[in-house]
Amino acid sequence: MRVMAQLGMVMNLDKCLGCHTCSVTCKQAWTNRRGLEYAWFNNVETRPGQGYPRRYEDQDRWEGGWVRTPKGRLELRSGGRTKRLLRIFSNPTLPGLDDYYEPWTYDYDTLVNAPAQADVPVARPRSLITGEPMQIRWSANWDDDLGGAPEHAPHDPILQRIGERVRLEFEQAFMFYLPRICEHCLNPSCVAACPSGAMYKRAEDGIVLVDQDACRGWRMCVSGCPYKKVYFNHRTGKAEKCTFCYPRVEAGQPTICAETCVGRLRYIGLFLYDADRVLEAASVEREADLLEAQRSVILDPDDPAVIDAARASGIAEDWLDAARRSPVYALTHRYRIALPLHPEYRTMPMVWYVPPLSPVVNAVQETGFDGEDRSTLFAAIDALRIPVEYLAELFTAGDPAPVVASLRTLAAMRAHMRRANLGEPPDETIAASAGLTPAAIEDLYRLLAIAKYEDRYVIPSAHVELARLLDAQVACSVDPALVDPVSRRAAGRPGPGERP
Repeated sequence: MRVMAQLGMVMNLDKCLGCHTCSVTCKQAWTNRRGLEYAWFNNVETRPGQGYPRRYEDQDRWEGGWVRTPKGRLELRSGGRTKRLLRIFSNPTLPGLDDYYEPWTYDYDTLVNAPAQADVPVARPRSLITGEPMQIRWSANWDDDLGGAPEHAPHDPILQRIGERVRLEFEQAFMFYLPRICEHCLNPSCVAACPSGAMYKRAEDGIVLVDQDACRGWRMCVSGCPYKKVYFNHRTGKAEKCTFCYPRVEAGQPTICAETCVGRLRYIGLFLYDADRVLEAASVEREADLLEAQRSVILDPDDPAVIDAARASGIAEDWLDAARRSPVYALTHRYRIALPLHPEYRTMPMVWYVPPLSPVVNAVQETGFDGEDRSTLFAAIDALRIPVEYLAELFTAGDPAPVVASLRTLAAMRAHMRRANLGEPPDETIAASAGLTPAAIEDLYRLLAIAKYEDRYVIPSAHVELARLLDAQVACSVDPALVDPVSRRAAGRPGPGERP
């Protein structure tokens, strides 16, 4: 057992307002410069919808992530090394400007210097690429409030997979917001696809970064990432991506998107995982088994054997304490309500989501019944015309059972706390129906509803004595030869800034 630490995030979709504050603050902090006008390290998508870039989930087109061969091995969907080298100077599977959007500004000079006239002057949009006037036809969240509209919904790759019947019902049901950042995967396909070795995963905390000095602009990482969270700066000729705000988390502070989140829906904490089992878990045959396989890789921070192995791996005591108090471990494993985004890509993403329950409550209320009553709420989950299949395609590779279990736990929490707020005696069968105790239900409520700052963000500070390793070490969970500089050089694969 080779224990490593990984910073992770959980987002509670029930609380997302779609205000985009997270996107704007991230934009101002990280991509507010020339060449990245179209890049959004954090963006909030409206579902159903095409996403950003447009239809990024269509891997038949973009060839992102991993696939399992008939022999049980993993290979990049974009092909092996030879195939990638043959098209290294002309990669046909990159999103174009139309798939993102043509960035624009406005002709503000017209407003400032227009002479006095009867009509109010208008600042018309002007392309930041050509400088010419343009019509705005697409942007980072063009689906906002139109996700269920007939003009957009038919182009959603997930809706196309789950059939016409569900799609037509879904258009009449609800929409929800899906915030996205880089998944900082345990098995990152972007790292494997990078020909120059510039893309790497830090051994210290699992954050996936790009060495700007080593990047040669091949852009294979863009096509290799199934979430399309790697962007190419056409002015610098380098790839750039979400950094999980590593200067902040090294100081024990949350990412800027979490810090400024109006709905307080983001949780950041530490996972301990067995790096020796990542490849095995990512290679399971059935896609529906990938969720449990990924969960099995993440270790119990209260297990004495895990603690001993972590200490042997050099993980500091304050990091072990942070892992024990981690809110992300509690939501993903203790309560099992958080689910990863598209586990079928086999990258083992480390940004998890609590599926939305509010539309279920609204659907019950529309029928004239009590939306918080346990019996009607559970029945609505099991027989809801809002397709659980859609959420399953997002979070569980099409298996609805884990989604239903998560929603039932959330429903049980609401029903239990409703009785408490009304002064009614507790009903232990409510918690038991979700496989929890009343005390566990109340702990979950405190975490999801009224958790304080220090409970939502349990981030251990980086150690000064390990600062050199933060820059020098490169780790890819499926390749032990990349764990330390000596092993990398012996394997003929130097890291960023190192000579062969």
